[in-house]
Amino acid sequence: MKFHGKYPSTRLRRGRNEDWVRRLISENNLSINDLIMPIFICEGKNKIEKIHSMPGVYRYSLDKLGSVIKRIEKLKIPLVALFPYISPSKKDVFGSEALNENNLICRALKTIKKNFEIGVMCDVALDPFTNHGHDGLLKNNKVVNDETIKVLIQQALLYAKNNCDIIAPSDMMDGRIGLIRKSLEKNNFINTKILSYAVKYASNFYGPFRDAVGSKKLLQGDKKSYQMDFRNSDEALREVALDIKEGADFVMVKPGMLYLDIIKKIKDNFKIPVFAYQVSGEYSLIKLGIKNKILNNGSIKESLISFKRAGSSAIITYFAEEIANQLKKN
Repeated sequence: MKFHGKYPSTRLRRGRNEDWVRRLISENNLSINDLIMPIFICEGKNKIEKIHSMPGVYRYSLDKLGSVIKRIEKLKIPLVALFPYISPSKKDVFGSEALNENNLICRALKTIKKNFEIGVMCDVALDPFTNHGHDGLLKNNKVVNDETIKVLIQQALLYAKNNCDIIAPSDMMDGRIGLIRKSLEKNNFINTKILSYAVKYASNFYGPFRDAVGSKKLLQGDKKSYQMDFRNSDEALREVALDIKEGADFVMVKPGMLYLDIIKKIKDNFKIPVFAYQVSGEYSLIKLGIKNKILNNGSIKESLISFKRAGSSAIITYFAEEIANQLKKN
């Protein structure tokens, strides 16, 4: 085929022809430093329990936790996030077990901090501990804000006392960041960091996670009265602005992949580290696609790069260990 006239002098494919040049001019890259590994823990001994709705993800009893953390630390993943599966007999309407000084999370923190240098993040919310599956206290079948915050402050302090590095309120109560920060400062936990789940949507993609922490079958109604409406985006900016003012060190967008526009909007408007959560439903869909050969393994890295492209500083992902091994090999 012959071109008539002068061909444009700019050929963008010149920058794509070889692997070395693609690597040289890539705008966004993924590193092990971007990864946060979520870990589910459970009561008992010698337990490694499959979570059937999340292929390749397990719950670990505390005597098995050390070997998991050792693998993660060896890969140089900087942070793990702990999520508890509590015995139904320990759950009640108030989530009382959340304030037990010897609860599963507290014991896990002691185990990790005694033996490892890795950072540890703990959610502050009541849903793993309540018999109704909600993140807060119920009154007349509605989650009440201010009464819930009083419990969350105590939960945050309990985790801080056990050397939790990052307190992560995931409950979406109004005003809780400021009150938790004030309490941490008052009790001299001035270096305890707060990652606010500032933008947490009432998503349909949380189902496998709720299986993993044992709240799915218990949940009464939905969480739309406190988690965000997925039709809204400007509201996310208001949530982030408030939480920054109240003392959050970092903010979270959850879910992640379906909300890349929100991540970018926050990053463009606020100069604060933005974390993203590749949630259980997103993870399971990719795993199912790979299993059924609809997707290939490259889809994992592609999905994680999308978070970086949107502006994420770090990503909570159940692929963390798998992708860290790949990055290490490469």
